[in-house]
Amino acid sequence: MPVSGGTQHVRVGGSGPAVLLLHGFGDTGDMWEPLAEILVKDHTVIIPDLRGMGLSSHPESGYEKVAQARDIAAILDQLRVRKVDLVTHDIGNMVGYALAAQYPDRVSKWVAMDAPLPGLGTWYAQLTNPKVWHFNFRGPDVERLVAGRERILLDRFYNDLSANPAAIDEQTRNHYAELYARAGAMHDAFSGQFAAFTQDGEDNKALFAKVGKLTLPLLAIGGDHSYGASMKSELDYVATNVQGAVITSSGHWIMEEQPQRAIDTIVPFIEKK
Repeated sequence: MPVSGGTQHVRVGGSGPAVLLLHGFGDTGDMWEPLAEILVKDHTVIIPDLRGMGLSSHPESGYEKVAQARDIAAILDQLRVRKVDLVTHDIGNMVGYALAAQYPDRVSKWVAMDAPLPGLGTWYAQLTNPKVWHFNFRGPDVERLVAGRERILLDRFYNDLSANPAAIDEQTRNHYAELYARAGAMHDAFSGQFAAFTQDGEDNKALFAKVGKLTLPLLAIGGDHSYGASMKSELDYVATNVQGAVITSSGHWIMEEQPQRAIDTIVPFIEKK
């Protein structure tokens, strides 16, 4: 679908109340397949690949999360969808916050999974964590080092950030390695999505100062080997109506590691009137 500066690959299926699913780094919209198979029975399910990722195009700019949220709003306009329930993971959380803060009348409720928000909560303290070394991993030499070795790099994230690396199978790893080996994909992750975090922090602080805390129902989910219960604290900073949930025996890759537990946690929240 056309967006500012390019196109965005969007999967749409089902009918009924709309649910928007936003992925993060290391996967694409394909990560949501187990959840989408359930939701599509009685919802309109909308799953984009984020800017510069998956099968979306590779613009040189527009990776600030407020800009990506505007693109998402434009996609909803094209689909004639006024309001959505929102489910996000990783960088998807960041785009999700920018969407909910800029367009509060378009998001009914929000499920945010296992990642903080730039500039808010404990973000700056977390930048000292060795596990986020990749936030500043960019530049032409870095891209040359990674070229042809995308699987090796992604394996490092899957192995280091999971409770059980074996839960992320070979088919999944190879699938995403092929997508991230596409021309421009790693450049857009490093020099696009990650490089924008500094500006995202400033944008988020400005948004928070303008709109205050979100009032929509929000479910903050963490893997017990990752953010765990601290996800609720992170989202309490930006919202007034936050429920927390911890997925056991899971690290960061909740949908890959514990898909059924994730589904059993997310679907009742979405379907609650």
